[in-house]
Amino acid sequence: MSTRKNILVIVNSTGRQGASVVRNAAAVGYTVRAHVSSKSHPVAQELESLQNVTVIEGSLEDRDLVKNLFAAAHRAFINTVSFGDEVAIGRLLADAAKKAGVQHYIYSSMPDHSVYEGKNWPAVPNWSVKSTIENYTRQTGLTATFVYAGIYNNNFTSLPYPLFCMKIQSDGSFVWKAPFHPNNPIPWLDAEHDVGPTVLQIFKDGLAKWSGHRIALAFELLTPVRVCLLFSRALRRPVRYVHNPTIDIEVSIPNGYWDQLKALETLFGKYNAPYFGADMDGCSTTKEVNDGQSWNGDGSGGASGEGTVVEEARALWGGWRGIEEYAREVFPLEEAANGMTWMNEDA
Repeated sequence: MSTRKNILVIVNSTGRQGASVVRNAAAVGYTVRAHVSSKSHPVAQELESLQNVTVIEGSLEDRDLVKNLFAAAHRAFINTVSFGDEVAIGRLLADAAKKAGVQHYIYSSMPDHSVYEGKNWPAVPNWSVKSTIENYTRQTGLTATFVYAGIYNNNFTSLPYPLFCMKIQSDGSFVWKAPFHPNNPIPWLDAEHDVGPTVLQIFKDGLAKWSGHRIALAFELLTPVRVCLLFSRALRRPVRYVHNPTIDIEVSIPNGYWDQLKALETLFGKYNAPYFGADMDGCSTTKEVNDGQSWNGDGSGGASGEGTVVEEARALWGGWRGIEEYAREVFPLEEAANGMTWMNEDA
């Protein structure tokens, strides 16, 4: 591998997706340039301690910084976030990567549900901007692949945060209340565990296979009821799903996040829309697909996820972590880090 081909640029390296790519890429010998907004972030400090990683701090609105970020780089993984003018930053990154000669650019995108005629679906603010950036990136002629992340397994917390609060009850059980239809499968992803290996395999397969392609980063399709069943089995205590068309908000949140939550509430609570909009590349999101078991009654789905949006991700990375394993092995540790003690008590 030449020096140029060995340089990988990663933007938003302290996020769950970006950090996963940094850790895995550094471990297999890439020369990693990891952009962060602040080196004081605990994840930035961890990444800076890794071999083969250079952490670059600064504003992505700084054109000189962005130019230097991509200099002589061959590959890039970009996940823009809603700090500053995200669309302007996304365009600047694509233009700079194109000018620098980046050969394979992977952008973490999301759908704009408002573009589907006759649906009346709202645009989800933090998703629709990514769709705008994806469209611009395609127009530049940059050789790119676009990945779409499912719901993060580790969104769940017993803290009173909206949408994914696993609220602990007086009897030691948990209740998850959300607008998702209880019996409709939705896509799930363990971002920290699985994004890195999947992205590296996309790079390895190359542009002949993935140029211009959209790939769902999701490894399971599970209904909310099924998620609670798997959490219950992992934690050995009752976990119940309550379908609520509105999102409970019990803490102070920024205005921008309020708009995001209200759009999600309408999209899923009112319209019961599919998570990725129209099925990606004709693949189904209507079958439940877990780790080798099929619950569809007709033998469909199965371990491979054949014919569903999880098929490509599973083909790219076979070592993915399902939500039951996450709930058993990781969720209690994250809860303990947040000061929770329920895992030390009898249910």
